[in-house]
Amino acid sequence: MTIIADKETRLDKYISDKLSQSRNQIQTLINNSHIIVNNKIVKKSSHKLNIDDVISIKLPKAQKPPKIDFDESKYNIKIIYEDNDILVIDKPPFLIIHDAPSVHEATLVDWLKYKGISLSTLAGEVRHGIVHRLDKQTSGAMVVAKTNQAHINLSKQLKDKSMGRYYLCIVDNPLKEQKIIDQPIARNPKNRLKMSVTAGGRESKTLYQPIQTSQDEKQQLLLCKLYSGRTHQIRVHLNYINRHILGDETYGYKPTKIDIPRVYLHAYLLYLIHPLSGKKIFFNADLPQDIRAYLEENFDYESIKDEINTDNIINNFS
Repeated sequence: MTIIADKETRLDKYISDKLSQSRNQIQTLINNSHIIVNNKIVKKSSHKLNIDDVISIKLPKAQKPPKIDFDESKYNIKIIYEDNDILVIDKPPFLIIHDAPSVHEATLVDWLKYKGISLSTLAGEVRHGIVHRLDKQTSGAMVVAKTNQAHINLSKQLKDKSMGRYYLCIVDNPLKEQKIIDQPIARNPKNRLKMSVTAGGRESKTLYQPIQTSQDEKQQLLLCKLYSGRTHQIRVHLNYINRHILGDETYGYKPTKIDIPRVYLHAYLLYLIHPLSGKKIFFNADLPQDIRAYLEENFDYESIKDEINTDNIINNFS
């Protein structure tokens, strides 16, 4: 991959912007001699680029990580789609995406290694193939990059919003009509484990579309569309308007006599442009058993099925 510099700036910042990758990931490429400027290997991230400098990027090969043990009986991970470039899965609730110092259980990356799937390496060993994430308790569709070229392409789509997801969630306080929340989000200054609407935070925008109100009119199924990708964004913006996803005690849901063991949030429909073919494609992750059972008991589920038909969502909410 060759890029001609069109401005004077730091090497790591310039490539980070061009590839839509983090500065840490670019630092790794530089440290491993994968970046060449004007036919010379550059080892300093702070290297000053001049206009018309020729930057050559030698992407490392995707890897098939060593196989590890994984208890498949604990998690029902469904493969929705797979080809040579991408893998789309239906993530079950309670599965963590990748390892971290606080994680002491199997992760999605562990499962990918267990399956012997070739994965991109741009995100580092701990995050092989991971382009975007879902919270531990959130279920649904997500894409994994099997090559570094696919990883770069999908990261750019995340940035320009040509890739995204529609979510379904059940809330405790019905909305009267469609609502868009456009409020900045940042780390909660009083609780570092939470996010909050905060002046000076990062620009964040979410659309909430009512699908159906429960039989007792106290709860509602919502379709959610993100126009930005902040941590906990759907949950934070709902809390801002005094709505809470069932099970989300972190952001204000009050427990009832009904046991709800996790946040009832599901990434229902994923759309992206295929990195190789350039075709826009949609992937649907069926409602998980726990959310479906709750809807069947408390809502008119048969009519919901028509409302959340993939074609209906694409035609009405794109």
